[in-house]
Amino acid sequence: METGVSLNAVLSRELRPSTVPPPHWQHLKVLVVEDHSAYRALMGWFLKKLGLGHQLVGDGLHGLAALAECPFDLVISDCQMPLMDGYSMSRAIRRRECANDLARVPIIALTGNLVHDDPQRCRDAGMDAWLLKPLSLEQLHSVLALWLPGPADAKLHAPVSALWPSRIDLIESFGDARVVNQMLASLLCEAREDSAALDHARMTLNVPLTAERLHRLVGSLAFLGVAELELRGMRLIEHVHTQGIVLTKPQLEAFQTDLRAYLVYLGSL
Repeated sequence: METGVSLNAVLSRELRPSTVPPPHWQHLKVLVVEDHSAYRALMGWFLKKLGLGHQLVGDGLHGLAALAECPFDLVISDCQMPLMDGYSMSRAIRRRECANDLARVPIIALTGNLVHDDPQRCRDAGMDAWLLKPLSLEQLHSVLALWLPGPADAKLHAPVSALWPSRIDLIESFGDARVVNQMLASLLCEAREDSAALDHARMTLNVPLTAERLHRLVGSLAFLGVAELELRGMRLIEHVHTQGIVLTKPQLEAFQTDLRAYLVYLGSL
């Protein structure tokens, strides 16, 4: 499996201001479950650079064994692995948590295959979010800032625009400028319709429709690998179901403001 990442190039980089970790991260521990040795090394270096304790294992069975030995604050797992894949491991973790009344550990899927490892399949397995290979230190930091425990004011968010894909990024991902043009036209049309429907659902306090439109928008964002907006959308779906629309109105409005800015950006590519 190709990672698409030059280890020498990555390891020579210094931390940017947007990736400087908060002090409390030095007390946290992350489990990485990844069968590709080069990517395990890369993830280990990333986490060390971010000041996080970590353990690296090569498949889901060893991941479950590691979790049985000591607690972790977050799990990052590849989806396709021998012996036990990430989906089976995630389901086993959720069953163990339920049976033993344990706190829910965030599980982040790590995948290089948009077609096979779609976001809905990850969510159905009990995963909370996903990251697309090749992964940068900045992208990893932004996701960890959303999911690692800690005081609310310690959660850092990289500037949204810094995480948005460029036209070159999209062409490299999908291989053809014409494909990118067709994909963007389709996504923009559907996302604008979903955004308008989300406005109506929010204003009429329609919880099922709000969650449905958020889910559709998250799917569009996930397809393009926009982790920050995607994760916010996923959390909003959960909050809408558990807290209702009135209590989540400020977050919904902020999400839609940033979403509109992103759609304008996509239209300019």
